Amino acid sequence: MKIYSTRRRPHRPARIVLDGLGKRFPGAAGYAVDGVTLDFAAGEFICIVGASGCGKSTLLRILAGFDTATQGSVTVGDEPITGPGPDRGVVFQDYGLFPWLTVAENVAYGPKQARMNRDDIRETTGRCLETVGLTRVRDSFPHQLSGGMQQRVAIARVLANRPAVLLMDEPFGALDALTRTDMQAELTRIHRDSGVTVVFVTHSVDEAVYLSDRVVVMAGGTAHGTAGHIREVVDIDLPRDRDTTAPEFNDYKRRIDALIHQGNRAAA
Repeated sequence: MKIYSTRRRPHRPARIVLDGLGKRFPGAAGYAVDGVTLDFAAGEFICIVGASGCGKSTLLRILAGFDTATQGSVTVGDEPITGPGPDRGVVFQDYGLFPWLTVAENVAYGPKQARMNRDDIRETTGRCLETVGLTRVRDSFPHQLSGGMQQRVAIARVLANRPAVLLMDEPFGALDALTRTDMQAELTRIHRDSGVTVVFVTHSVDEAVYLSDRVVVMAGGTAHGTAGHIREVVDIDLPRDRDTTAPEFNDYKRRIDALIHQGNRAAA
């Protein structure tokens, strides 16, 4: 199933390059993150894991253009990031939906702001709602939906802008275990169908191994008196349809969990 209308082409999935990236907040004694060098291929699904305070969300906010780097550079699709842009869609744990708009109106908000024509807005909205399985509740308001359904609306709203990169900061953290599992499967399907580059921050090692092509393990951070940095990048060599009970899956979980704890001990 195609997410995007043929009338208006989406941004192509973009490569992301971070080179010597560092961030120091005003008044802080040291850097929140320092020396971060990463290269994500277009269309990859990347998860970033690490203990609280290691700089995961700081990196994501720099990629989104909400914060600026103190040193180093970051490019998306060979273009330097100078602020937020339509090529990057952001989904947070807080759904951020407009409560006075219906589901369909929330999804259509971005295309309307981009001055797409009425037919294209209608088609894009319908396709994105179909993609996340919410066509039947298109006329409902956010407060009438479950948490999982609201998060699906948030994802559909971002996809309606046809981003090259999807940035996600603990988007499933507030959901119950069963809904979270369902949303992980949905996101895997959406990524496969759209081809968008995904950078996904999570505290869950299980979630990271299930979703990603590579897992970036961060260590350090303010709680450990040192700058957040990359401990290791782990390639996940598993079929996309993953069996979470398989020995290979659990081997990756143990390896990444050990790296997180080892990194924090070294930084302490």
